[in-house]
Amino acid sequence: MLLNYNPLLCRPSSEELPDSDDTPVDNQLQHLIPTLLEAILALIWSDRQDWYFGADMAIYYDEFQPPIVPDGFLSLGVQRFIDEQLRLSYVLWEEQQIPSFVLEVVSQKYRGEYSKKKQDYADLGVLYYAVYNPRRRRKPPLELYRLEQGKYVLLSGNPIWMPEINLGLGREVGTYQGITREWLYWYDEAGQKLLTPEERIQTAERLRLETERLRLEAEQRSLESEQRALTEQQLRLEAEQKTQILARRLRELNIDPDTLT
Repeated sequence: MLLNYNPLLCRPSSEELPDSDDTPVDNQLQHLIPTLLEAILALIWSDRQDWYFGADMAIYYDEFQPPIVPDGFLSLGVQRFIDEQLRLSYVLWEEQQIPSFVLEVVSQKYRGEYSKKKQDYADLGVLYYAVYNPRRRRKPPLELYRLEQGKYVLLSGNPIWMPEINLGLGREVGTYQGITREWLYWYDEAGQKLLTPEERIQTAERLRLETERLRLEAEQRSLESEQRALTEQQLRLEAEQKTQILARRLRELNIDPDTLT
């Protein structure tokens, strides 16, 4: 008797695998920077359901090997939400889609971001690999690589456009969760920074205040113009009244004011 064999059914599912490597982050930036990027995507791609951004989530590529756990990754062409429980981990034999972008944030100490992890992501086939080290001084804090013929090639610029993702990545001083410092941002093709939810609220409030200021100034100018018009009208009426009084007195003296020049 022949059995229908499906190798996927014999492999562990995401529910059966650990959802992280249980390695705690050693700096708050490792948590905040990926969540900032995710928050921006949730705004600009709110009507799309074909993407997923994971932060500190295990990526399983081989059931017999430990997972890779980047600080952040973006995968396109997958369901954004599986169900109300959301994803526990990212399992390649379930997703059938390699992440297009991976981010590692260096904090207190190196964890192979420029060596082993870089090679692991190249072997996995991740198209773009970014490393951000805010403590770097002699070299750029942000490095973005593109996979070409199995090797990562360092790209230059700030921001750097990624056409396959239709996003740019760069660094800039801004405010997130009340913290003003250099952050990583997504950018559009024109190099315009895409704002965080907090920055959008602040921008909207500034525009509202500026609009209110312009409205009040316009009202003030209109009021001043009306006052000038009323003053001119009042002066004209007073002049007409004086002319009428003078004409009446002339007539009382039997002088026709119309004959005077």
